[in-house]
Amino acid sequence: MLVELRIVGLGVIGDAILEPGPGLTVVTGETGAGKTLVVSGLGLVAGARAEARVVRHGSERAVVEARFVDVPAAVAASIDDAGGVLDERELLVSRQVAANGRSRSLFGGAQVPAAVGAEIGAQLVTIHGQSEQQRLAAPERQREVLDRSAGTKLADELAMYREDYSARQLARTELSRLKEQARERAREQDHLAYGLQEIAAVAPEPDEDVTLAAEAARLQAVDDLRLYAQRASVALSGDEDAVNDAPSALGLVAAARKALESAADADVQATELASQAREITALVADLAATTASYLADLDADPVRLEWVASRRSQLQGLTRKYGETIAEVLEWSAASASRLTSLQASDDRIELLTHEVSTLTERIEDAAERITALRLAAATKLSEAVRQELVALALPHARLEFAVTPLPEPGPYGADSVSLLFSANPGSQPGPLAKVASGGELSRVRLALEVVLADAGGGETFVFDEVDAGIGGAVALEVGSRLARLARLTQVIVVTHLAQVAAYGDRHFVVAKSDDGTVTTSGLRAVEGDERLRELARMMGGHDDTQASRTHARDLLARATKDRGSR
Repeated sequence: MLVELRIVGLGVIGDAILEPGPGLTVVTGETGAGKTLVVSGLGLVAGARAEARVVRHGSERAVVEARFVDVPAAVAASIDDAGGVLDERELLVSRQVAANGRSRSLFGGAQVPAAVGAEIGAQLVTIHGQSEQQRLAAPERQREVLDRSAGTKLADELAMYREDYSARQLARTELSRLKEQARERAREQDHLAYGLQEIAAVAPEPDEDVTLAAEAARLQAVDDLRLYAQRASVALSGDEDAVNDAPSALGLVAAARKALESAADADVQATELASQAREITALVADLAATTASYLADLDADPVRLEWVASRRSQLQGLTRKYGETIAEVLEWSAASASRLTSLQASDDRIELLTHEVSTLTERIEDAAERITALRLAAATKLSEAVRQELVALALPHARLEFAVTPLPEPGPYGADSVSLLFSANPGSQPGPLAKVASGGELSRVRLALEVVLADAGGGETFVFDEVDAGIGGAVALEVGSRLARLARLTQVIVVTHLAQVAAYGDRHFVVAKSDDGTVTTSGLRAVEGDERLRELARMMGGHDDTQASRTHARDLLARATKDRGSR
């Protein structure tokens, strides 16, 4: 419930405070005084679009601050999600509009995006003005009104339906994408499968290309290698076939070892030299033996060389297609095997999604039938309840019907199209509300709907602007009576120019111009007693300082008070 609204720098309002009560609060004032700006301020709190032109001339910004108490749990949760803070279910909301048109929304001290502010604000304040008349003309809004009247049973069915509908939409999108890509996937699968088969047929080993390249080089150079090995062997251990006894490394080292060992026998200082000579002799002997073995293994092997060449050709066939080296070929093979598994899984996914879409479609169609039945029942009940209200609002022959017709296929909110049809006169065929209803009739239809739906709605603050458009006299009294009845269930704020409506207010505020044509802090004030009688007399077109006009106003106020007490 709204307990305080402060408006600063908005239009002609310099600084004004409204403190509505829990029931019906009425706001009146002379034309141009700025009373509709109270609605504009509340609209900003509710997330209405901010425009630079609303900022008062000469002001840097317009500021609207609202304080709510007993905030519903759903709103409190939204505020918490946005990072705001409530003080024992009390919420402070601030909307600032700069002269350049930029705006800021603060909920519980946290700045929130415009869309979030509008979503939260809509749960706190519902504005009924010209914009709501336009909204009521939209089929979507008419469906919302009908669904609201059906209560929690339809709401629960719709929640489950929308969950299944969204799931089917996601499944359909993915299924369509997979089917569109099926041909491309098939080509890719064939390419990958062929490549994997080709690699499997060759069965390369890791780094086999490097190993075979080295072996091929060795086999091709075997004659040169034998020559080099032979020279090394002769240098190390001598040549048995040589005629002369040429010295060898092994013989020379052995002679050196013997000499040093003899020196060590005579001089202890030569011991280390003898030891090193023995080590070198052993190393040279090992090198000579290894070289001889290497030489013995260097046999020409044309068959092996041919096989290596053939094998290298096979490997090069792979490296031309799948990587520069066998290591890269094997990496491609592993990645392609994984990709092929994924592509094959897509085909399985198509089958799974097809079944899922079929199952969800059956559930959606069943739920849509139940929703249609609930809407049809609610349409009959709501139409009759609104008709009774319209009779009291001086439209005795009015008919309001909710036409529930099937859609070509189920949509996000079921399989129905909802249209609000209206007829004000007997014998005339009901037509679309927005086309056949006058401004006054549309105002009364809107009020009748809110009165009927009050039990089904969520306890927010209702704000009515121009609800009394095109009416007067006894009809205005009935409008005031209905607003008072609605205010028993929820907080109602009404901006009105009719005394018959204003008389039903539990609290009455007047917006008055100051001498320079602006509204100051004292311009929006609560009126009671004689001051209220003078305002009601002024609204009826009389002079507030005459006894007759005051008597008329007192009678009107007494009638409204009696009417409120009898209901």
